[in-house]
Amino acid sequence: MSEPVSVRILDREYLVGCPPEERDGLLAAAKLLDARMREIRGNNRMAGIDRIAVLAALNLASELLDNRSTDGERDRELRRGLAELNRKLDGLLESESAR
Repeated sequence: MSEPVSVRILDREYLVGCPPEERDGLLAAAKLLDARMREIRGNNRMAGIDRIAVLAALNLASELLDNRSTDGERDRELRRGLAELNRKLDGLLESESAR
C-alpha cells in the first residue's frame, strides 16, 4: 500500500506516494536530486526550476548509463575469468582421473 511521503527539493515540498519499504530509498533519491539541482542552479537564482530539473535529470541519467556500461564490462570480464578457471579446473580433474 502506498503512503504519502513529503520530500523537499529546491525549497519546495512535494508529496509522493510510496510503499513503506521504499521510503528510505525515496528520501535518499530526493536528497541526491536536491543536491544536484542546487549545484546546477549555483548562484543563478533566475534559472527556471524546469530547466534545472531537466539538466539534473539528464546528468543523473547519463551517470546511470555510464554505470550500466561499466557494470556490463565488469560482468563480461568476470564471466571470462570464471570460464578460464573452469577450463583449468576441468583440465586438472581430467589429468588426475587419468592417473
